[in-house]
Amino acid sequence: MGKVLMKGNEAIGEAAIRAGCLNYFAYPITPQSEVAEYLSRRMPEVGGVFLQGESEVAVSYMIFGAAACGERVFTTSSSPGISLMSEGISYIAGAQCPAVFVNIMRGGPGLGGILPSQADYFQATKGGGHGDYKMLVMAPASVQEAVEMVMQAFPLAEKYRNPVMILGDGLIGQMMEPVTFPDDFRTDSSNKDDWATSGMDARGATTRNLVKSLYLVPGELNEHNLMLRAKYDRMAQEEIRYDTYNIDSDYECLIVSYGTMSRVCRTAIDNLKKEGLDVGMIRPQTLFPFPEQAVHDAAVKAGCRSVYSVEMSMGQMVEDVRLAVMGERPVYWYGKCGGDVPTPEEVMGAVKG
Repeated sequence: MGKVLMKGNEAIGEAAIRAGCLNYFAYPITPQSEVAEYLSRRMPEVGGVFLQGESEVAVSYMIFGAAACGERVFTTSSSPGISLMSEGISYIAGAQCPAVFVNIMRGGPGLGGILPSQADYFQATKGGGHGDYKMLVMAPASVQEAVEMVMQAFPLAEKYRNPVMILGDGLIGQMMEPVTFPDDFRTDSSNKDDWATSGMDARGATTRNLVKSLYLVPGELNEHNLMLRAKYDRMAQEEIRYDTYNIDSDYECLIVSYGTMSRVCRTAIDNLKKEGLDVGMIRPQTLFPFPEQAVHDAAVKAGCRSVYSVEMSMGQMVEDVRLAVMGERPVYWYGKCGGDVPTPEEVMGAVKG
């Protein structure tokens, strides 16, 4: 299939279908409601299931049920909607069920506003619900990358039996860009007969599978959490992804930025280069696992005097940047929130001090 011009939200919905997911449950919320609108038409066309839940809480448990049966399933929401889903996400992670969540972020806290934001970084990477769980979190910087990450999310969720989140700011959902749907990104669902509650007759099994997150015997829950931690450590070994820009130059400053904000930073870097100031950039594509070593190595390069975390929030990713740099260079934050997107000129001004 050649390139087609699509709105980000609609491309995300189509990408899930192309990835082999035919189950979508959701509750509408701006700025991602077009995903549900699109899939309410497309899912019946491809023999899939579209269901609107009575609330985001209900949706999270609909996702849990379908995932526990071994079905590929996903949902989309935005910021306060993900907050309402967080209890269910914790249950899904604790029960080790694969599922995909897409958060097209809007401003907060509270009802906040409907304009783009990156203020859900903590929620996604540090656990929005209770308990010691992690999601694998990917952050697209374009509609094309959102398509590819959605298509990759399903086999990753199955590989680790864990929820995967696509964390896109509101601009990703609302902008229109040309996209392709790579055929080689489509995968068949993995064999889940050893754990999914898909029915003994369907599996040809003589024993039942049990999906649960409750462990009342002393010591069992500790062992369960140690096993989950080992899984998250494996993610950190195998799934770190990041992009770089102008990193081979003799840069004096390093920017760390993700999502749409990184595109603004690229323009700022190009303009600063014309003024004689070289700046490099690390763009995390996975927020968990975070590319700590790449950020550290880029920050301590000879000639680099400072590091800036540029984000559409009041400073969240900057904490992970500081941990990665380990005090070897000064780390600063620059950003705005509430839908007020920093301009290249403002980023340039922050870097120049």
